Amino acid sequence: MMSTSCILVIVCFIAIFIAIFKTFYSKRSQKKRDKTKPEDWASVLIVIGSGGHTTEILSLVKAMGSNYSPRYYVLAETDTTSENKVKECEKLKEKLGHSSQYEIFYIPRSREVKQSYLTSILTTLRAILYCLPLTFKLRPEVILCNGPGTCIPICIAGMFLKLWQTTSIVYVESFCRVQSLSLSGRLLYPFIDSFFVQWPELLSKYPNAKYVGRLV
Repeated sequence: MMSTSCILVIVCFIAIFIAIFKTFYSKRSQKKRDKTKPEDWASVLIVIGSGGHTTEILSLVKAMGSNYSPRYYVLAETDTTSENKVKECEKLKEKLGHSSQYEIFYIPRSREVKQSYLTSILTTLRAILYCLPLTFKLRPEVILCNGPGTCIPICIAGMFLKLWQTTSIVYVESFCRVQSLSLSGRLLYPFIDSFFVQWPELLSKYPNAKYVGRLV
């Protein structure tokens, strides 16, 4: 596990970066809301993992109403299979009459499989620094994720975006998590606006979560 000193280094680095960012970023430069956009519509940033994570999150996307538009998909730059699945999902939504407005973005992966925790500090910082300007550029009103490590830098960027606008971060823990949360879930649980679990066993350990049964 990461040492306390390593965690402090990450926190201090992020705090300094945000202080500088806030100094040079004028609130007046915020992107104006599209006046032609219905009030009940919301832009959504969807974090795509890989494998089972991709299947689960796209099941949720398919169930979304047509008022979630535009849709921004974020994938890890080493993910070579999920883009086609996203495009297939969007073709289905278009056939159902939903808005065809969507974009796909790639970000650096925070941590590769079997990567050491020490080196993952640097790669996580790199991912966070990449995600901050991307998230502020897109300004999603909803951020949706379901547990891949890729969601951590996006959610951190989303927490800072909340200082400027109303953004809801929604976390749906993977169906395969019955007795314990994923590492991403444990790290983000205290900060998420809406945290959903699909098994009632998790509520005793995480009372602020919301049990919704099987979603996927």
